[in-house]
Amino acid sequence: MRDKGEFLFTSESVSEGHPDKVADRISDTVLDTFLAADPYARVACETLVTTNRIVLAGETRGPDTITPELLAHNARMAVHDIGYDQEGFSWKHAKVEVHLHAQSSDIAQGVDSAGNKDEGAGDQGIMFGYACTETPSLMPAPLYYAHLILRRINELRHNKDVSVAGLLPDAKSQITLRYIDGKPVGATSIVLSTQHEEALTQERIREIVTPIFESSLPQGWLPGNDEIYVNPTGKFVIGGPDGDCGLTGRKIIVDTYGGASPHGGGAFSGKDPTKVDRSAAYACRYLAKNVVAAGLAERCTLQISYAIGVSHPLSVYVELHGNPYEVDEQKLEKTLRELMNLTPRGIREHLRLNRPIYAVTSAYGHFGREPDEEKGTFTWERTDLVAALKSAFNR
Repeated sequence: MRDKGEFLFTSESVSEGHPDKVADRISDTVLDTFLAADPYARVACETLVTTNRIVLAGETRGPDTITPELLAHNARMAVHDIGYDQEGFSWKHAKVEVHLHAQSSDIAQGVDSAGNKDEGAGDQGIMFGYACTETPSLMPAPLYYAHLILRRINELRHNKDVSVAGLLPDAKSQITLRYIDGKPVGATSIVLSTQHEEALTQERIREIVTPIFESSLPQGWLPGNDEIYVNPTGKFVIGGPDGDCGLTGRKIIVDTYGGASPHGGGAFSGKDPTKVDRSAAYACRYLAKNVVAAGLAERCTLQISYAIGVSHPLSVYVELHGNPYEVDEQKLEKTLRELMNLTPRGIREHLRLNRPIYAVTSAYGHFGREPDEEKGTFTWERTDLVAALKSAFNR
């Protein structure tokens, strides 16, 4: 995003009932099933969902107790938790196919530690992390509010709140914010499309969701009625995987920063933490967030790169976007490498990633969430490096 002048910027979010998010949830449920049985299991699970059909495919390495029958059952339970029991997609009646097979020995020999060789990266690639001062969670404001609207609708739906009676699991939101000199000052448009029961009219749905818009946005940010678009096609009864095929990993911008930051291209869901597509992206967010939380920047972008089978990162790059606090960026890159071991083993141990903590990440973003010490989730959102960073730069 630009730092000067006036401009508009838009981000979107999708609900847990969106077909691609259903696929992500199932893939992460498979991953959690393996990690609960063996913290060092290897999983790369892709999921396809369509009309009353769920297909799992990919590579795994784990205990024999993880059977296709168990995985099929857990996939159904994930769909049940989302809330799908519709004629075209039901947790009870959908056919589940499990086509998971053993991990490639060629990949395993590069990734596994042996003798003096440390655990190598599960693939080559580039990963990005981002943080900014636009919201309390240090996330970009357009994505933050797009997620918030859908999360609040979802919470009310799961609680069977009568205020959202008739709304169904599949939904998308989109919000455009006006920026002046790099700061968001208000919304110029909101778009919400939500699946609904046949009896609900477009006007009634608008009445349901308008108070949620009002409570989600800062006071004075709500745009005029003519710039609030609710179910603009007029009807959205057939939704979820019955309305559109879903695949794991197709919402990578929703999962990260809403387009406000570069993206390395790798998806997260269904991948164990030896896959740096996931674990290193978490590490990048963790470091970028701590840099901003330490007051070293108002915006921070961080990039790390890896080669398959090689443990150490090939590069670490930090961009402070105008560097208003005149921080030595090369020194910062060196300091971050000293504060955190950025090998795959170092990342997963520092962030405690070898645990069944991933199903909750599959909707409403992997970043900007509250860390839960008891459950061990979202450890990459902690700001426990702030003191060390302030000390290193005399802040």
